[in-house]
Order: sequence, then structure tokens, then C-alpha cells
Amino acid sequence: MMGDVFHVVFYEPRIPPNTGNTIRTTACTGTSLHLVEPLGFQMTDAHLRRAGLDYHDLAHVEIHPDLDTALEALPGRVFAFTGHASTFFTEISYEPGDALLFGPEPDGLPEHVMSHPRITQRLRIPMRPGVRSLNLANSAALATYEAWRQHDYAGGV
Repeated sequence: MMGDVFHVVFYEPRIPPNTGNTIRTTACTGTSLHLVEPLGFQMTDAHLRRAGLDYHDLAHVEIHPDLDTALEALPGRVFAFTGHASTFFTEISYEPGDALLFGPEPDGLPEHVMSHPRITQRLRIPMRPGVRSLNLANSAALATYEAWRQHDYAGGV
């Protein structure tokens, strides 16, 4: 495992299976998951637990009462993922401590979050025109694996 070298941050997530699936992804990659309240579900939600299966004990999940508290807990750069950016997520050289910030379903990050002074840069995941967005868990997985790939899947088998 990478020892929580990278951080995935969900700002006010609403759909339990997306967070459950991301708990599983972060357990498999050694990254941390940070959830910014309010959450659209309880952490005991059956859909969340089913999606995360038995990975909850293997994952590092922190819940923060607000964005500022979450950002204070993150040591490195913070990349905001949005369809309103021109830089592809694969164009960045990720560094240990970087955070990958994603907004709630279905609207994504609000402008006041993307304008926060801790946001290093806005990034996008490319997709075909006319398609609204990828699933939140899929977006987080793509970005997490790209950051980890750039570090030769350190700690992976």
C-alpha cells in the first residue's frame, strides 16, 4: 500500500453506492477517502456497506464537518475535478500528498468550492460531447489509478 500518499475527497456526496465503491477503491490503492458533510446518507446505509463489502476495515475514511476542515487536513495540492476545465487529469504530475476533489452527484463542485484558495487547479476527465458526466465512483477510480500509476503503483502487487 502507498500509506495514504494520495487523498480522494468527496464534497457532500449523496449516493451511498458511489461512496461505498470508492471505499473499496481506496482500500485497494492505499489512498485516503475524505468525506465533507453534509452527507446524503448515513455511514451505516446498507447500499454503502454492500458496495464497500468488507473493505471498510481496510480503508482510511475521514468525515469532515465542512470543506475548510477537510482542506486543513490535506497536506498537499488540491485538484478540483470538473467538466468546466480545459486541462486533462492525465496532464498533471501528481505528487505525494495531493488531493483529488470531486463534487456531489449530479451537479458536481459548486463554483465557491472550485474558487477556494486551496484549489491548485481544475481538471477534467475527457469524454464524448453531449454526455453529462461519468459516475462519481468511476471518476474517482480513474483519477486515483492515474496518480498511483505515475508512482509505479508503489506498494501494489
